[in-house]
Amino acid sequence: MEHKNAFIITGPTSGIGYATALELAKYGTVIMVGRNQDKLNQVKKDIEGIGQKAIPIICDISDIKSVRQAAQQIIELQLPIGGLLNNAGIMQTKVKKNAQGWDMTFATNHLGAFALTEALVSHLPDGANVAFIASALEDPERKPAKIMGMKGARYLSAEASARGEWQAGGSKMAGIDAYATSKLCVLASTMALARENPRLHVNAIEPGITRGTGLGAENVNAFVHFLFGYLMSIIPPFSKYSSTPEKSAKVIAKVLTDKSGKTGIYFDEKGEPMLGSALSRDPAFQERVIAETRALLQKV
Repeated sequence: MEHKNAFIITGPTSGIGYATALELAKYGTVIMVGRNQDKLNQVKKDIEGIGQKAIPIICDISDIKSVRQAAQQIIELQLPIGGLLNNAGIMQTKVKKNAQGWDMTFATNHLGAFALTEALVSHLPDGANVAFIASALEDPERKPAKIMGMKGARYLSAEASARGEWQAGGSKMAGIDAYATSKLCVLASTMALARENPRLHVNAIEPGITRGTGLGAENVNAFVHFLFGYLMSIIPPFSKYSSTPEKSAKVIAKVLTDKSGKTGIYFDEKGEPMLGSALSRDPAFQERVIAETRALLQKV
């Protein structure tokens, strides 16, 4: 089968990731990066069932060495890359560590995505799109966060975050500070990378309060399911904050296939520009995050 543009997606086996993989298949080959071989094979089968092509790459996105190995496999495919979607994400209420001994949520949501992007960026053609899935829960002033009594991101440093240490005064709910902080770093680094790489289009996307998302379902316990179930119950389906995996997939695919040159934009649930927290918009903070992230990753 002839390859058109190829699109890389992490976390393609459930929820938004699965819906987006199917949507991106309309535009070209889907390079699927994930941990579970059986689940990747099933998505590959589903994509081939609609007459399109998919390539599975086994990778634990929380493990920096695994990420770099996956990046090398992608490079060796020598396919014309149209876009990279850093979608994989988790929320956990119990402390878990990755292969490097770092906080699992921070490693998966931020460090792994950043490491994959860094490894691939010089191999992406001019005009390629890079997108990161963000979360408005990093902003304590946004309505969904306020409703749940969330305090937003609690960033001290990349080193501290890797150790699972957060600024005092955070959420009383276990796992929320780690998740919000990881997503603040995702958003801040997106904007810094957009400035650093003007030949590429680097953006972030808030997918909304999304019914049917897996949120790394194999890693999510009953409390997190309850938490988001409650949030979805008080955010009606017609709310501007609400979406579905299929609706989110269309917004994401539009950003990832866009040819207009938009970069450094944070898109909301409907694909319109939005603002993150004041801290996420601070250029000095953005530069600090990527500098500290790079210093941390150099240890691996």
